[in-house]
Amino acid sequence: MRETIRTACVQLRSSDDVQENLKTASAFIREAKAKGARFVGTPENTCLMAPDGGAKLEKSFPEDKDPALPAFRKLAEELGIWLLIGSLAIKVSDTKTANRSYMIGPDGRILGRYDKIHLFDVNLPSGESYRESNTVAPGSGAVVVSVPWGKIGMTVCYDLRFPQLHRTLAKSGADIITVPAAWTETTGKVHWQVLVRARAIETGCFIFAPTQGGLHANGRRTYGHSMIIAPWGDVLAEGGADPGIIMADLDLNAVYDARRRIPALQHDRPFAGP
Repeated sequence: MRETIRTACVQLRSSDDVQENLKTASAFIREAKAKGARFVGTPENTCLMAPDGGAKLEKSFPEDKDPALPAFRKLAEELGIWLLIGSLAIKVSDTKTANRSYMIGPDGRILGRYDKIHLFDVNLPSGESYRESNTVAPGSGAVVVSVPWGKIGMTVCYDLRFPQLHRTLAKSGADIITVPAAWTETTGKVHWQVLVRARAIETGCFIFAPTQGGLHANGRRTYGHSMIIAPWGDVLAEGGADPGIIMADLDLNAVYDARRRIPALQHDRPFAGP
């Protein structure tokens, strides 16, 4: 028998004020711990939602100088929790940041780093245009982190649209796949829940997806609806548009059960293209 672990997704409406965002996120993390959560996650762009990529670059730091990361490490250690910081903008050159997700242990150590692989370069029918690659360097490797109660695969936001990444994480032993996000309202209301549930069903993993939600100070509107999905596709918890927390108990035996019932991860076959 495997553990059942209480988890919480923190939903935010971050601005370009790093210290204020850090304060808000920390308060919600403390609330989640007080309600019994042992694993807590925050969304993409936890501490910085800037007006554009250039403004984000100006307010970003290399990892060893980032003001938020040590505070979150200290908080995880103080509370004795596993803490996913959905992503921070980490400066990796004069012109680029990494959209980097962190898994932090209850001793404050960084257990895993994942740089978002798939960058959001799109023109939406609403007229919104995004070019993440202008100021963000893509990651190049998948990451699975081992913790005493299971394995966690890490993704960020737009990665959700790429099932091959999630399948790779599941085949590498992931029980939970994290999808911290800041989805646009335009695409979120039509695709978000469908894709989050699909990734859970096709991998037999829990999907743990803390998000940004609402109208931000930079004028961008994100969809919210943080979600925790079971390996069979059941919605265990879902948020709305406003900041707050959602919680769910994850019975990790459900991963084995879902994969036993539909062993699709074992059935891949090579095939020729058309």
